[in-house]
Amino acid sequence: MPIWLFFLWTVASSFLSQEPRISIAKIQSTCVIFLFYLTQAIVTRRTAALLVAVMILSGAAGTIYSVYDLARGRGVLVDFVAPDSPLQSLHIRPGDAIWRIAGRRVYSVADIDEVIKNSPDQTKLTVSLISQGEHLERPGMIVTDTIKKEASPSGVVGSKPTHRFRASGWTRHYETYSEILQILAQLSLGLALANFRNHGLNRRSKLAAAAFALLALGIALTAMRTVLVALAIGVCVISVRALGRRAKVLSLAGICLVLALGAFVVYQTRAQHALSLQDPSSSLRVQVAKVGLSRLMLHPVFGHGMDAMHVHWAEWGFPGKDMLHLHSTPLQLAFDRGLPALVFWLWIMWVFWRTASRGEKLLRDSSETNRHGILLGATGAVAGFFASSLVNYNFGDGEVALVFWWLMGIVVVLTAEVSSKPMSSQQYTTST
Repeated sequence: MPIWLFFLWTVASSFLSQEPRISIAKIQSTCVIFLFYLTQAIVTRRTAALLVAVMILSGAAGTIYSVYDLARGRGVLVDFVAPDSPLQSLHIRPGDAIWRIAGRRVYSVADIDEVIKNSPDQTKLTVSLISQGEHLERPGMIVTDTIKKEASPSGVVGSKPTHRFRASGWTRHYETYSEILQILAQLSLGLALANFRNHGLNRRSKLAAAAFALLALGIALTAMRTVLVALAIGVCVISVRALGRRAKVLSLAGICLVLALGAFVVYQTRAQHALSLQDPSSSLRVQVAKVGLSRLMLHPVFGHGMDAMHVHWAEWGFPGKDMLHLHSTPLQLAFDRGLPALVFWLWIMWVFWRTASRGEKLLRDSSETNRHGILLGATGAVAGFFASSLVNYNFGDGEVALVFWWLMGIVVVLTAEVSSKPMSSQQYTTST
């Protein structure tokens, strides 16, 4: 019921949007919820563990690639931009790195020049930059015949790659990557602890623990402060539910090591004062959130409409020229779709948590180790996802939403028969 109410309210708010043409077109992204039903239709209890293992393996492979990517470096570190360079209008500064032109990765100034020369006249090329560890997209470099005739059309001087960037694996962005890894890391930890509890330090528990360590490393390399905290919250939830006193201390020590590594990566990669939340990114989030809150009650029932803010960004008082979002799932949902949509989303999160939590508790003493481990990990994943959603619009990221609805479907499949199972004599005696 909350899923369908959320979907129907989203459709209604789109038709009543400040920009209906944009919001109605955006409805297609909300259809990702049907993956929840598709997962239930095709996944069984036997295949669920295999699918989770494949997802974890994929995330671990992405972390290994990220380590390689960081060691190799990205793009070209800019030493100088000629005064007559077509890139001058993009405000590229010495110390920034150009790593993609028109979506194509470049590794030298010669690569940049080649892309410009091979582009048709009057083509608009997007330029992907890395500045102080952040990924920036600069659209609007226009190719002309005069520019293409220059010996070096870019007018850029630089020879070295940059190693100061935030890992993103094989995904398009580090935020997407970190949010997905957070979910997969919790599932790995759940499987590791469930196997350790039932079978001791066997091969499965070791592999799952190693996967968790690798995925946690991947999150640290993204330098996402909020997701690192979300990971710690999820790990604490899982540890409280699954471990003894000594093991909880070890778990706490382990997550402290991950947080320390993440803090070091943030210090090395991101802007100055990022650890103390006094960097431009943090201040921009606060400014955007304040404007969003101030406009919330102007359209409290159906909201302003999805992506309507992109058309009215400056008009509505949002700071800067980059049209972003409110960096908070609850705030963005209320702003775009109205307060009822926020209530329905909170309802969905509560039912998801309750289903995973009850299923984990009922299977805690069963022999179905992997089934219990996935549900145990899911409790941490939901807690971490919700914690991160307070300061990230993770629910609006298509790839992250896919994993979220997929995991919800997996949880429903694994708990479908738990509540209907008759209690054993031992369970009956305990309950009475």
